[in-house]
Amino acid sequence: MTAPQQQKLKVKGPVVITGNRLGDGAVVYRTAERGWSNALSDALVTTTAEEATALLKDANASDLEAVGAYVAPVILDGGEIRPGNLRERIRVAGPTFALPGSGAA
Repeated sequence: MTAPQQQKLKVKGPVVITGNRLGDGAVVYRTAERGWSNALSDALVTTTAEEATALLKDANASDLEAVGAYVAPVILDGGEIRPGNLRERIRVAGPTFALPGSGAA
């Protein structure tokens, strides 16, 4: 069995690199400047497996800022970047239920 990081990446549309910020676990996205942003609108979008693989390798080279980086699908809607699947919509919007002590009913 091949380890996930050794499998050939398949890209079937626009994707971004996402992970979680090490300090607080917040969702972050890889930017064109090789940094991380918590805004999906700042993410570098690619449509090729080769570039996505290179971006992912670069993102995983150091676990000092973000961990668990992976390729996530997105939808390009005009000039807006939107999450491309349910998991990413939840990650962008936050929990689907009120957290204890949040005051939400």
